[in-house]
Amino acid sequence: MITTELRRPGVRPNVVAIFSFRHDAHLVPDLIANIAPIVDGWIAWDDTASTAFFSNEWDRRRALIETALGLGARWILALDPDERVERRVADRMARLTRAAEPTAWLFWLREMYAPDRFRVDGLWRKKEQARLLSLHEGMNFDLPALHAPWQAIHPAYRLRRTRCSIYHLKMIAPARRTGRRDLYKALDPDGRYQAMGYDYLADERSLRLKRVSRRHEYLPQHHDDGGLWMPDPQRAQAPE
Repeated sequence: MITTELRRPGVRPNVVAIFSFRHDAHLVPDLIANIAPIVDGWIAWDDTASTAFFSNEWDRRRALIETALGLGARWILALDPDERVERRVADRMARLTRAAEPTAWLFWLREMYAPDRFRVDGLWRKKEQARLLSLHEGMNFDLPALHAPWQAIHPAYRLRRTRCSIYHLKMIAPARRTGRRDLYKALDPDGRYQAMGYDYLADERSLRLKRVSRRHEYLPQHHDDGGLWMPDPQRAQAPE
């Protein structure tokens, strides 16, 4: 089920956030509080009634994007309930969404190991993902079931860097780090979707953390509950 919330109903939105939720539904209120100063509204896919272990990610994304197009939105901000955008993006949004050509803005993706600390050793320091994307006709949704980047939805996107962060909260709890590893290994046992595998998700041999500075902070402050926020990896089956 899709629900839509717009700040000014009947007025064409510039930026809408899109997200879906199931096992992480309890994180949605803080996500909305986080993005409220940044976007003109949000579109959510409620997946809590699904009985499938793994619902097709790109079916959900297609439905969300098509809803955004139907509202006349110019841009989408693609997030998950366990992610938070740094506060200063609100002051930059007007400039970021000024581009007329197809544009996908990259954010640093910070894997949090505490509510105020993220991992910076090895590949963790360089992780980037495109999450703020302009909308155009000719979107492509014929994409792999796992790990396809958001910018793959349109061939003409120009990648640009915001130099701002999105903070991923799932990795804070050790049980979620190992659970995430085990879940993806079960969903992708042959490395079809990620050749490097998934053991690195729980490998902490070179762990280095950095504190979130006040300049780059996110709000509201996160208080971790230690829950799993995902299905039981032992029940996972590879997607078709």
